[in-house]
Amino acid sequence: MDAIDRKILAVVQEDASLPVAEIGQRVGLSSTPCWKRLQRLEADGIITGRVALVDPDKVGLGITVFVSVETGDHSQDWLKRFAEVVGAMPEVMEFYRMAGDVDYMLRVVVRDMQDYDGFYKRLIGTVALKNVTSRFAMERIKSTTVLPLALKAEGASRSP
Repeated sequence: MDAIDRKILAVVQEDASLPVAEIGQRVGLSSTPCWKRLQRLEADGIITGRVALVDPDKVGLGITVFVSVETGDHSQDWLKRFAEVVGAMPEVMEFYRMAGDVDYMLRVVVRDMQDYDGFYKRLIGTVALKNVTSRFAMERIKSTTVLPLALKAEGASRSP
């Protein structure tokens, strides 16, 4: 991946609905080479999809909850079952296995406390859990899907 690829990624992270000609113009390419690069970035799995971002508040999903999960069972069978069940829950926007004092972290979005209570009851009913802690976001200060590609490029050029 070169500097032009990074520029293309920066543009499409901001607005993937732009026509290829506009993306090309912004990065200094004509349409065909830009289109070929976009195709390669998709084929290589660097671009994993193109989506519309929806404001959760405007569609009635105004509560964001960060859910920490601790388990006493660290077996592959347990993890497989837990990952299948939690991965299928539509309220779960992000799901991570963690290092440190928490085993798993979920970012969950729901309409209201009643919806969260239903989610919580389904979660604790899936598999045995040691501890579940919920932290409710009061305000979204920053939320972005744009990766800081310039930071990686700068870091790559530094010498040890």
